[in-house]
Amino acid sequence: MTRVLLLDVVGLTAKALAKMPRLSALARQGAQKPLDTVLPAVTCSVQSTLLTGRTPAEHGIVGNGWYFRELGEVFLWRQHNALVQGPKVWDTARARQGSFSVANICWWYAMGMDVEITVTPRPIYHADGRKSPDCYTRPPALHDELTRELGAFPLFQYWGAGASIVSTRWIAEATKRTITQHAHDLVMAYLPHLDYDLQRFGPDSPQADAAAAELDEVIGELIDVATEHDMTILAVSEYGIAPADQPVDINRMLRRAGLLEVYNSGGHELLDPWTSRAFAVADHQVAHVYVRDAADRARVAAMIAELPGVDEVLDREAQQRYGIHHERSGDLVAVAAPGAWFTYYYWLDDAVAPDFARGVDIHRKPGYDPAELFLDPADKLVKAKAGLNLLKKKVGLRYTMNVVPLDPTWVKGTHGRLPDSDADRPVFISSNPDLPGLGGDSVAATAVHDLILAAAGVRGA
Repeated sequence: MTRVLLLDVVGLTAKALAKMPRLSALARQGAQKPLDTVLPAVTCSVQSTLLTGRTPAEHGIVGNGWYFRELGEVFLWRQHNALVQGPKVWDTARARQGSFSVANICWWYAMGMDVEITVTPRPIYHADGRKSPDCYTRPPALHDELTRELGAFPLFQYWGAGASIVSTRWIAEATKRTITQHAHDLVMAYLPHLDYDLQRFGPDSPQADAAAAELDEVIGELIDVATEHDMTILAVSEYGIAPADQPVDINRMLRRAGLLEVYNSGGHELLDPWTSRAFAVADHQVAHVYVRDAADRARVAAMIAELPGVDEVLDREAQQRYGIHHERSGDLVAVAAPGAWFTYYYWLDDAVAPDFARGVDIHRKPGYDPAELFLDPADKLVKAKAGLNLLKKKVGLRYTMNVVPLDPTWVKGTHGRLPDSDADRPVFISSNPDLPGLGGDSVAATAVHDLILAAAGVRGA
């Protein structure tokens, strides 16, 4: 058996790798291949494919969220591992050899994951509405140990306008600690830093190059620790981030057509999925469109296909070509054109936008919102507002962090569709140049499951 360190370096492409000397050196000494990712190329779907060896049609994770038909609710960023259908790589390893220990540091669907160590962001939601940074751990005693040694999990540097290397560094320190204090067969670490400035400023920006160099320093330390402990290092990316310049308001189009309905709540408009004839769960460059009446599907598909910025509209039959034809998928799946991405916006007047629209609220928004990475650049007082809100929080008062722009054009990077060029392709790196099964010109995302087993020395059934 060989211990394995599995790094999920989000947004890593060959272009970013050129700015990362430590990780590049590992790739040269070992092996580097383009990764053939899945549709949608988003975190939850790709991670689930990497760990199960199955497509979204098989494991059921059709996006970062979807419409739960049995509940009548849109939920993104759920955490229970039971949502991922099918055995994971450690289940396969245990079935073959009886034991296989795993530590998961911030990969998704961590809650209830059948592993020995779990660390995942988990805010404290206070009764008065405040939210404080924290994490969930298993075993429970690990929480206080990590907090004492590393400080509270830096939630506000993990996502939002303050997202920075601070959160990735915390995750890396927790990973180093796990490697040195335990002898798990597989240690998985999620490193999100490239996600931030590449979406904010675009993958060709100076900020993107700086982020890659900054991340490389952190990865270099992980490489050193893993090498000292004779671990095989695998680094994989879920997707590459491509330039973006065209937001597509798919839900607003459906509303203007009389298909999407809202209801009033305290002067704000909320999506009404129970009565809408059609609405979209927007997720980067892919949108799941749920159509209540089958008789409307052809009409809705034609309308979406004519919307500027839409490349494809997949019905159930067409979804099979991409391995996304699961019961959780939309009746239609819209794929954005290169450079375009889907907003979740459904209101027609910003004056009645829901209160969560101007805040970082990933669980209430019925779609993904990359504008959460910004303090509204058009608001000259936005920093003062943010500071006042933080002061309210410090003294225990309730507050609303209403600083996120409602203008989507600030977003300069996106992902989700299958890559259009080699520059946008994610990569797979192995420190072992002779890793069994690493043949061919590229690595399929569905093959990573078996490559992890090969790296660990787990033999076939």
